[in-house]
Amino acid sequence: MARKPITYYLREDKMPHIWCEGCGHGIVLSAVLRAIDSLDLDKNNVCVVSGIGCASRAPGYLDFDTLHTTHGRALAFATGIKMMKPNLDVIVLAGDGDLAAIGGNHLIHAARRNIDITTICFNNSIYGMTSGQYSPMTPTGKMATTAPYGHIEEPFDLCELVFAAGASFVGRGTAYHAAPLSRLIAKAIAQDGFAFVEAVSQCPTYFGRRNKMRNALVMLDWQKEHAVTKKAASRLSPDELEDKFIIGELGTRARPEYTKRYESIIEAATKETDDDV
Repeated sequence: MARKPITYYLREDKMPHIWCEGCGHGIVLSAVLRAIDSLDLDKNNVCVVSGIGCASRAPGYLDFDTLHTTHGRALAFATGIKMMKPNLDVIVLAGDGDLAAIGGNHLIHAARRNIDITTICFNNSIYGMTSGQYSPMTPTGKMATTAPYGHIEEPFDLCELVFAAGASFVGRGTAYHAAPLSRLIAKAIAQDGFAFVEAVSQCPTYFGRRNKMRNALVMLDWQKEHAVTKKAASRLSPDELEDKFIIGELGTRARPEYTKRYESIIEAATKETDDDV
């Protein structure tokens, strides 16, 4: 199958985008579109939902049915769409602040229900749109406008959290590893059930400048040096793994999917009503 040009999936009249020079979000978005293309999805059957934040601007550039919703509520809107139209391929694009902070309960409950929604977290470890406040994914000790002496909290491991909550698929990739990230997202979309991919991105404007990472190239090099596959991680000692993070497919399992369960309830209730008539 011939690949379509990436512009096939874009609203070119909405360009240029708002992202800063060196931002990783464009790379992550490209990985999402190439994943959709590799699966040959009908773009009229794809619905992309976002909340508020830098990453959440992405659906505005995409030639699908899209919703740009309120802060932290993308998964709530996406759940409603999937329940009403279970045949749709529903994809949520959200930042780490939007998804893991105000949207955290929606995230764990969507995973618990195992509803067939693919969620991509654009994780740049900061609130970029509102000038660099720390997020639930800001590493301990790193600087932010709201942590001028260093962040004192531990970040989530979102993949572990979401898998523990009940998701069918979790994985992690980076903007540096763009091609593997696209393949990972394709696997997530193809999974029946709730699928989650953490895409480590870079924010040179607010995270990089405050944390001695002077530009996007330095930040991409950091991703290259600190990301390891599960296979490579198995050969490293705990000390060698201390400042690394694992990329690739991190967890997959078969669980009953929520909309199919709901449909079976409707069928049972309808049959019971018909039998009573």
